[in-house]
Amino acid sequence: MAKKNKKVRIYSALEVANICGVVNQTAINWIKNNYLKAFTTPGGQYRIYAENLLEFLQSRGMKIPDELKEIADQEHAGKSILIVDDDVDINNMMKNYFEKKFPDHFILQAFDGFEAGKIISEHKPKFIILDVDLPGVDGHKLCQKIKADDTLENPVVISITGLNDSRIKVAVLKAGADAFFAKPLDFEEIAGYIQEQESK
Repeated sequence: MAKKNKKVRIYSALEVANICGVVNQTAINWIKNNYLKAFTTPGGQYRIYAENLLEFLQSRGMKIPDELKEIADQEHAGKSILIVDDDVDINNMMKNYFEKKFPDHFILQAFDGFEAGKIISEHKPKFIILDVDLPGVDGHKLCQKIKADDTLENPVVISITGLNDSRIKVAVLKAGADAFFAKPLDFEEIAGYIQEQESK
C-alpha cells in the first residue's frame, strides 16, 4: 500500500525577505527578535514553516502570496477559528488560549469589521467569534451578512459582547448567531461549545 506523503512547504530567510520586499538581514532580525517563528538547520540556516510565515504576514497586514493562501486553505480546511474583537488584549488572550486548546486549528484575528470581512472572504473560517460592539460596525448586520452568504458554507457565529443588556442577546440570536457569550468571557465554555459543534 502506497504511503501518502504530506508536502510541507518550508521557506528560507532569503525567500521570506523576497516575499516581504526587504533585505535578507531584516528577515533574520525578525527571527532573532522572535517576531517570526523559525527553526535552525544542522548547518545553521534559518527555515520557516508556511503556517508561521502566514501568521506573521497576517499579523502585520502584509500581502499574502497566492501560494500561501492555497497552503492555508488545504491545511486548515474546516479547521479555522476567526476572532473578531477590537479589544487587542482580549483578542490576543483568546488567540493564545485557542492555539493551545486547538493545536490542529488555524487561529485568525481581526480587530475591526473591515478586516473581518476581508479574512472571512479569503479564508472562509468554520467558526467566527464576533464582538457585536465593534466601532463603526453594526455587529447584528455583520452577523446577518455572514449567515446570508452561501459562499461561506454557513460558518458557526459565536457572538460576544461586554454590553450589559439582555436585549442584545435576543437581537443577536435573531440576527443569526449560533451562540452568545457575555464578557467577562469564559474561554473554556466557548471552547466546549466549539468542540460540541465539531462533534455533530
